[in-house]
Amino acid sequence: MITSLHKVTKSLLVFAVVAFSFFRMMAQDEKATLDYWPFYSDAQNSLYKIQCNYSFAFLNMRKAKIASLDTKEEWLTRQNEVKEILHRIVGPFPDKTPLNPVVTGMLKGDGFSVEKLYFESMPGYRVTAAFFIPEGKKQKLPTIIYCSGHTDLGFRSETYQHVIINLVKKGFAVLAFDPVGQGERQQYFDVASGKSRFRPTHEHSFPGAQMFISGSSAARMMTWDGIRAVDYLLTRREVDPARIGITGRSGGGTQTAYIAALDDRINVAAPECYITSFEYLLKSGGPQDAEQNLFHGLKEGFDLADLLEVRAPKPTLMITTTRDIFSIQGARETYLEAKNAYSTLGFSENLQMAEDDAGHESTLKNREAMYAFFQQHLQHPGSAKDLEVTPFPVAELYVTPDGQLATSIGSKFLFDVNQAAAAEALEQLKTKRDHEPTFLMDLKNTVKTIAGYEKPMDYGKLIFSGRTEFPQYYLNKYVVESVAKLVLPFRLLTPKNQFTKVAIYLDNQEGGKSLEIPLRLVESGIAVIIPELPGYGELGPGYLKGDANFNNTSYNQWFAGILTGKSTVAVHAESIEIILKHCKSMLAEDVVEMIGISNGPLNSVLLHAAAFDIHFDAMLLVNPLATFESIVMNRNYDPSFIPFAVAGSLPHYDLPDLVALFAPGKIMLLNARNEMGDPLSLATVDAAYVFAKKRYLSIGSENKFSVVLEEDFGAIGQTILKWLE
Repeated sequence: MITSLHKVTKSLLVFAVVAFSFFRMMAQDEKATLDYWPFYSDAQNSLYKIQCNYSFAFLNMRKAKIASLDTKEEWLTRQNEVKEILHRIVGPFPDKTPLNPVVTGMLKGDGFSVEKLYFESMPGYRVTAAFFIPEGKKQKLPTIIYCSGHTDLGFRSETYQHVIINLVKKGFAVLAFDPVGQGERQQYFDVASGKSRFRPTHEHSFPGAQMFISGSSAARMMTWDGIRAVDYLLTRREVDPARIGITGRSGGGTQTAYIAALDDRINVAAPECYITSFEYLLKSGGPQDAEQNLFHGLKEGFDLADLLEVRAPKPTLMITTTRDIFSIQGARETYLEAKNAYSTLGFSENLQMAEDDAGHESTLKNREAMYAFFQQHLQHPGSAKDLEVTPFPVAELYVTPDGQLATSIGSKFLFDVNQAAAAEALEQLKTKRDHEPTFLMDLKNTVKTIAGYEKPMDYGKLIFSGRTEFPQYYLNKYVVESVAKLVLPFRLLTPKNQFTKVAIYLDNQEGGKSLEIPLRLVESGIAVIIPELPGYGELGPGYLKGDANFNNTSYNQWFAGILTGKSTVAVHAESIEIILKHCKSMLAEDVVEMIGISNGPLNSVLLHAAAFDIHFDAMLLVNPLATFESIVMNRNYDPSFIPFAVAGSLPHYDLPDLVALFAPGKIMLLNARNEMGDPLSLATVDAAYVFAKKRYLSIGSENKFSVVLEEDFGAIGQTILKWLE
């Protein structure tokens, strides 16, 4: 069971000496800054707006490039560029291995039969499916791959069965398969409750986040299942290899678009209720669940139109609705752009768009347009009329004995595949550490590149927002306003007596407003800077919760940074650098020591900030996550750690490497945590930080690195103050 970091933190911060009475008397409004400035009422959306600004800049560069394409040769060159981009941001794919297909049962329908089967898209990674075959001609049939949207029933949903059975009654063979996390491939199935502990989008995003940290993606594996589905079809005598189509709605529309763009054997594609543009997606629902976000996609110059244009002139039908969760304005603009590509290549008629006035759903008008499109372009004429059909009961379409791979036949899932790949990457990382001087010499640039850190170009204007006097210190409030009108509020606590040390204190607990530690610091004569970081405190959490919101942690906000290559950690570090620059200009020249202190997951921000050359003489990490490795290598983890992880980091570095990079700076890890937020033993932390300890020892600074486990809550305050002496 996940231990609440909030509860743990609250308990650990009960110091031996009770905070001064003026803390208890402090009014709530003294903990806030932006209440004074109603002009900044949108500040809670800062993190997402920052990511959108980066996104729109990349999209504008792409728009300019597309606008410059006039000739057939230029579009063909662009297609080759997009193919390379797609293979970078989705691939590389695994090697093809034996499919080992197994037919587990047969069903008889009205004018068709159904084979229930599974195959292995990778060794031990099983894909449950059903092959619907019309009666009559048994060879060289036009064949459709059907991709299911986000339902826990997979292709057994009545909505999806209606389309599948209509297609098969019109003479098409249809292979429908379960996306991982859906149907019989639920990864977190709970036997006691008889269902997954997650809904389908969470089934994708929970392991998808682990895959991003490892430098992989759920999109890669879900697309690979579709590519292997084509491989399976080509083993069947019923299938005409020259007449293979693909369709699916919602999440199935995503899979349809990816598979068709990356597998040339797909002749005709009809993605439904998915294609829009990133501009309007970001302005409406925001980034969707894990597989719908391609690693650094926007940074690489990708937009959803590329999924259509890279296929040109192969026939493609965009199926859309005017009230879809995927913006119709984005769909219309994408259609016009892709239509230009098809027209320039001489096949304007091969790109069509069906549109109906409806929400995120399949409509009669759109279904009949899709049937007609496949009939035309797969050379299989007939009536496109939508028929009333009788779906099979869900259980009759079970491929496995009890309806779940996890509890019957068994299978690997996203976590298992990623864990194995991550284990190999970690071994490579350990090998790099064996070459310490070279590894650390290159590490700073590596970390900056992967995290997306850039030295701020705009340090903004410092605005004084008021001061309150207390018996032993002053509480000063400030706001930094950037040219783009983004704001960074912070509080500065200064002792009334002369001070030579300044600490910056990072804490995302209690809305970032806990003053327990800062007041103990200022009591001991240390000035304290308490910044509000984008996404937290007064700058969060913002409106974007998304379809991957775990315990009030929005993965969708984190996914926005994956699209741009600008991690949340980098945004926070850049914010810290801006605030520190202003503070240093205000503080006395006799300040001789800058201390970084974090409580909880923000230890990652502090360590990255130091790696980005933001200067700290010492760092104190209270309740820190020990490693990113622990998140990736364990099936369960606390979602609150995800925003502070860096996508793509693990093959190249982990948090202990950043500690080693900080040497010879003084640093202490106090009560380190595992991936669940539970305290770790000293032996476990020591084992994880062998490389960091070795680094400190090699330069004669072993006394500056310490790992402490303090179970006596009353002694924690004294431990901190003693370390600060």
